[in-house]
Amino acid sequence: MHYTMTISEKNFNKIFNGFLTVIAIAMIFRKPCTLLIIVFAAFNLFFIKKTNYTKQSLILMVLIASPLLIEIIMFWNNDSFLKGMKSLEKYSSLLVFSMFILGNYQRIRFYKILRFYTIATTILLLFFFFRFVVYYPELMNKYLNGIDLWEMGYAFSNSIGIHAPALNMHLAFVSISCLYFVLEGFRTNDQKVLRWINCFVFVLSFFFILFVNTRMALFNVLIGFILVFFGEVFRKYNYRKVLGLLGILIVVLGTVFFFFVQKNPYMKEKYSSVTFAYMDKVGKLDEIENPEAKVFNSLVTRVSIWKSAWELSLQHLPFGVGASDGKPELVKYFKQTKQHFLAKYEFPTHNQFLDYLLKFGILGPIIVLLYIGTIGYLGIDLKNAIVFSFFFLFFTSNLTDDFLLRFDGIAFSGLWMSVFASYWMQKNTADKEPTML
Repeated sequence: MHYTMTISEKNFNKIFNGFLTVIAIAMIFRKPCTLLIIVFAAFNLFFIKKTNYTKQSLILMVLIASPLLIEIIMFWNNDSFLKGMKSLEKYSSLLVFSMFILGNYQRIRFYKILRFYTIATTILLLFFFFRFVVYYPELMNKYLNGIDLWEMGYAFSNSIGIHAPALNMHLAFVSISCLYFVLEGFRTNDQKVLRWINCFVFVLSFFFILFVNTRMALFNVLIGFILVFFGEVFRKYNYRKVLGLLGILIVVLGTVFFFFVQKNPYMKEKYSSVTFAYMDKVGKLDEIENPEAKVFNSLVTRVSIWKSAWELSLQHLPFGVGASDGKPELVKYFKQTKQHFLAKYEFPTHNQFLDYLLKFGILGPIIVLLYIGTIGYLGIDLKNAIVFSFFFLFFTSNLTDDFLLRFDGIAFSGLWMSVFASYWMQKNTADKEPTML
């Protein structure tokens, strides 16, 4: 432990923030990111004497680790010990992030981490986009000719190794943050070159949202843009400049959107007739001819799953079916109720509140609300549009999906929630905002 005494605070701070930045960038790659989290944990254990906890940080640690805690508390309800342990292991990153980030909360450079994260992630996606064009020319030719456009975003995401809705959830946060830096660059009169870089990265990030093209992400990114614009610009700019910036923003986004839709006419169909088709067939999807082609990603499929999950949850109150048994029991219920299409593809709940209700009973959705709601509280108390946009993004994403089942949702939310909480603690313990670099 002698080395603990010799490393300078400056170097430790650089390494610590560097770890967080690289982990955030690598979040879309499960295995490399998992390895980075393990190395980050080992690094902090080696320098454990540098951690410092307060009453506030301990409370926040419990809130951030709450999905892990409910897994531990309700472990007795699993039918299989090994499957229960596997389910439990997925949440270990929440303990790592909450312990070591909040234990070093005064070292966090929120905006510096966020800036590097947004630029690097966008450049990384640009690399994978060019890779997709080069390695899958037959797919690109097909999409450019308007064939099977519904699969484009999923094919691109699969080429990276991540589920399309999860990738686009990450990209939505990147794009929202990029807009913040564009607006902040104009406010602080950044060098012209830096302002152009900010604008380029922002436009590029929005393009990738459209290319991956998942409905909730597009909705969330537009709401995020509104929150950031009105939350940041109206507080810091005069009204004349606000109108000018609003006009520029509408023109830029409208232009990108217009040209993309021209090349992807399926978007009009996807966001209207496809999304809301066959709503009279809830729970009766097998009556639809070729449901794979017609309703695989439609709202009626989600609602049919939710209906079954709700019915099954009511049968297993108050404690649920167990963390490791949620999906198997749901698939079994599909078969019992003769919903062959849902049983064939073994759909999960696609709603985090219902998923936790099914697994943990009455306590489940309370934990989800507490976990996600903490992010909302931090955003409101900080009056920070980026943090609140993240809350809105993660809350609505979990209404139509179950991201607390997946690494890219658990680690993603745990990392940024810990960073937000550290920033909140900094603001609470000092009236001086951390230097933005």
